[in-house]
Amino acid sequence: MARPVLVVQHQDSCPPALVGAWLTEAGVALRVCRPYAGETLPDDLTAYRGLLVLGGHMGANDDATVPWLAATKELIRAGADEHVPTLGICLGHQLAAVALGGVVAPDPAGKTVGIHTVAWREAASTDPLVCGTVGAGTPAVLWNNDTVVGMPAGAVDLARTPQGRLQAARFAPTVWGVQWHPEADADVVAEWARRDRGSAAARGLDVDAALEDVRARDPELRRAWRPLAERFAALCAQRRSVPPPNRR
Repeated sequence: MARPVLVVQHQDSCPPALVGAWLTEAGVALRVCRPYAGETLPDDLTAYRGLLVLGGHMGANDDATVPWLAATKELIRAGADEHVPTLGICLGHQLAAVALGGVVAPDPAGKTVGIHTVAWREAASTDPLVCGTVGAGTPAVLWNNDTVVGMPAGAVDLARTPQGRLQAARFAPTVWGVQWHPEADADVVAEWARRDRGSAAARGLDVDAALEDVRARDPELRRAWRPLAERFAALCAQRRSVPPPNRR
């Protein structure tokens, strides 16, 4: 039986959702670990052929109050050192950046919600993961307070917002992060909108309008991001042996 992909889920409202379904449809078995519910993260990735780290309301630097973040960063470093395909989404993207030497901070522009445009960089067209998703004006669901403000040494910039905020990067040869939420369908976003309605309104953000936009553009979003999950599945399938550790 093929080794599964380890999925680190940080809270109930941030499940693997669409990405999990697409990976399963591509023949990838998933082992979802929920450390917030008392489940213990593995010590290493020997038993896994990939690592998927999902989003969450906590910050990438909140190790003192979220005890499993340090272990998650260690798994991301193992993904880099042992050539395990690794994908971080939103918080996972930020954790990957910090784990490998980057810097995450509150976005100076404030909280971002709703569908925004991914502006691809030149390197994206040949990147092993995102090359199949590159297109003009690709829509993406964003829902974040923090952003990567400093990239790890050697990282490759793959996408930014039109305003210049980092949206995707290859942080190491087999470690990627995306700030947006390819996994989020309208049901997932509805819970985020419910939770953030009061605080967002105080900042002048209309989360209900953002939710309706996600509902209306659901087919477009699925077309845009299914290829990302399928490419990640293919990269995980190619990992048939475990290289010797090359720990930092």
